[in-house]
Amino acid sequence: MIVTEAEDLRTAGIAIIGGTGVGRVTKPGLALPVGSPAINPVPLAMINEAVEEAFLELGRDIRSCRVQVTVSIPEGERLARYTLNSRLGIVGGLSVLGTTGIVVPVSSAAWTATISASMDVAKEMGVREIVLSTGRTSERAVEAYCRFPEEAYVMMGDYLEFSLQEAAGHRFERIHLAGMWAKIVKAAMNIPQTHVRHGALDPEQAISFLERISARKLDLQYLRGANSAREIYERLDRHGETEVISRVCLAALDYCQAVSGLPATVYLVQANGRIILTV
Repeated sequence: MIVTEAEDLRTAGIAIIGGTGVGRVTKPGLALPVGSPAINPVPLAMINEAVEEAFLELGRDIRSCRVQVTVSIPEGERLARYTLNSRLGIVGGLSVLGTTGIVVPVSSAAWTATISASMDVAKEMGVREIVLSTGRTSERAVEAYCRFPEEAYVMMGDYLEFSLQEAAGHRFERIHLAGMWAKIVKAAMNIPQTHVRHGALDPEQAISFLERISARKLDLQYLRGANSAREIYERLDRHGETEVISRVCLAALDYCQAVSGLPATVYLVQANGRIILTV
């Protein structure tokens, strides 16, 4: 951070600008106005306080000075390519966040904050239908199929229930949920957080669930001994059990609509990025 006292002393106050590597806000919906550097309100207030304290220690009255603070982030523009900043409308660099400027990678707080911010931007941009995906492959599949605006896409990861509730709170008109088989099965089984550390999918429980939701009495003994959700799907597919697969997607749809109170569409996506089924 570089602090310089401007030559023109007639204007009092502190001007904080974004230097190299600090992104600039280009879309509404964030905590900052369009056109401003991506320095959140808390760090902005901290910078102001630090500059005022520095002037007090020097015995200077900051009100008689014009001070410019330039915040720069080395490598910020390059590192921003690995973030979702551009989707949020933050271009040209990184954001300065929180009280430390540090986000713990893939932490719950960082991920859920990004989901909320993404929906804030989408709402301000006039998006009516939101697309929730469990990962980039699922997201790309819906991008090719639906052609929604960029702001409509929110990568929710494993935060299923949180994202559904956020979509309801933002009053979107419809939810589009895209995911691969294992995540869709968990949604069908009403599992709110789909990461394995919050409860690995027990294949035997999943098979019992499939038997319960079948429209007719099916002999699914050939599923016994499957080691993963993917293996369960492969066996169902080999036996032509499209009805069971469809009923899983419908159960996931019921869960989404029950939690959010919004109409929804569910897309089952293969690992190759192809949409297998839409309900």
